[in-house]
Formats: sequence, structure tokens, C-alpha cells
Amino acid sequence: MPASPHARAHSPGVFAVQKLAPGDAAAPADEAEAAVYALTPVSRLLIGAGNQGHMMSMLLHPNFITPFFRISDWLQRELPGPCIFKHTHGRSLWEMADDDAAFNTVVNDGMASDSIFTMDILVREHGEVFQGISSLVDVAGGNGTAAQAIARAFPEVKCSVMDLAHVVAEAPGGTGVEFITGDMFESVPPANAVFLKGDNDCVKILGNCKKAIPTRDKGEKVIIMDIVVGTGPSDQKHRDVQILYDAYIMFINGAERDEQEWKKLFLEAGFSDYKIMPIMGFRSIIEVYP
Repeated sequence: MPASPHARAHSPGVFAVQKLAPGDAAAPADEAEAAVYALTPVSRLLIGAGNQGHMMSMLLHPNFITPFFRISDWLQRELPGPCIFKHTHGRSLWEMADDDAAFNTVVNDGMASDSIFTMDILVREHGEVFQGISSLVDVAGGNGTAAQAIARAFPEVKCSVMDLAHVVAEAPGGTGVEFITGDMFESVPPANAVFLKGDNDCVKILGNCKKAIPTRDKGEKVIIMDIVVGTGPSDQKHRDVQILYDAYIMFINGAERDEQEWKKLFLEAGFSDYKIMPIMGFRSIIEVYP
């Protein structure tokens, strides 16, 4: 029910309990004060087109939840050692997804859900990132959700997705996006721009991206969507989200970097310059130039 101008929200979360003041047009005539329920900003993300339901299903899957109950044991292990996920299950997240078709579907749907949400904001509010480029390859782009969003918003850009053979084999058809079988640790197809959503083995992957866009003559660049520690808002809510995300990054053996750490990676990979644009709170878009 839409909130009345006289409604008073009493609780945050998935549902908000609101009280309608006497005389409110939506309140029953025989009640002095009526309680109603309304959606909150959080629950609105779980309904409608492009909702985050699949992402929540992934994050709340037993394979994701169980490792957090082993943190105490994991912290007492000597380093180097496996990440919490592998410590618990004996396999990495991606190894488990490769072996378990049902879990692989949960992961792919969750990642696609996140891409739909983030790419909608990216192309709408930061479309200049993709202006002036003629071709783009999304490295490890899964089922092509991100590339499809870019192709719809910028039909003049030829979009491709590069991923492993078993991923490409299940790629949807008729999307206007070309799927290419490949391994980002070996090479990246040539393009005007390369799109990445972050990876732990950055130097090797960035080096292959550099080979794919050797010059800057026609606006060539690598576009990375990831976290840059220390950028974006600094209020308590954003800090809380950052800490939670830190836990999930540690969970799968990932790493977060501040600007100086990113800069070091870019220079090691052979790039000459970069630009950071904070988006959606703690995430950033990084343009990296050869």
C-alpha cells in the first residue's frame, strides 16, 4: 500500500509497519488508527523485473552459509591455507559449481541478477564510459547479462563475451552478443574495450587485456567494475556494507585494493594511466589506458 502523507513508519527491514492517522483517506472509517504494511527500499529490490531474488538465493544457499560457521576454526589454521569456502567444502566455489549442476545454476543466476542490477545503473548514469568505442569483450562474462545490457544501450558497440567452453556451451542465443570460447589466463580477444568485474589474479589477466588493446589511438581501454577501498561515501551504513563485502571477498579467497594497490597492478601489467569513478556506494568503475 502506498504510504500516506500521514503515515508513520515504525520498523525498517523487509516490511514496514505503518500507522494511518485518523482522517486519512486510506484508513477505515471505524478505526481511529489503522496499521498497514508497506514495502521498504530493501524489499522493493526483491520484486518486479530485474529483481535481486536470485542473488539472495545464492547468498543464502547452504553452501554459502555453512563456511561462516567455520571461521573460528579457519582463523586458527596456519597460513598459507585455503579460503574459508575451500576449507569447509574441500573445493573452491568454482570447482564445486563445475561439479554440481544445480549449484552451478544457483551461482550463475545469482551473478546474472547482480549484473542486471548494476549494469542498469551503469549504462543509465555513467553511459559515457561506453561512448566512442566500437567493440567490447566482456572477459569471463558468463551468460552475457552485462554485455547484453551494454549492447541494448549502445547498439553501435559490437559486444562479445569470452568464457570457458562449458559456460559458452550453455550461453543463450538470439541476444545480439557473440560468445567466444577462451581462457583469460591465456589470452583475450582483440577489442576496442575490455570489460572486467574484478579477479584475484589481476596482473596476468590485465597483461592479456593489454595485448588485446595495445594502443590508445581509438579510445582503447580496459573497463573494470570493482571496489577501490577508500573511495565513495564514508557514512556508517556504507562502512558496514564494506565490512560485509570484505567478509565475502575473504570467503572466496579474493582481495580488495586501495587506489595505490590498483595503480601498482596497472603499472606492472604495462598500462600508462587510469581513472576511477565511484558508483553505487562502495563500487567503482576504473578505466585503464594502454
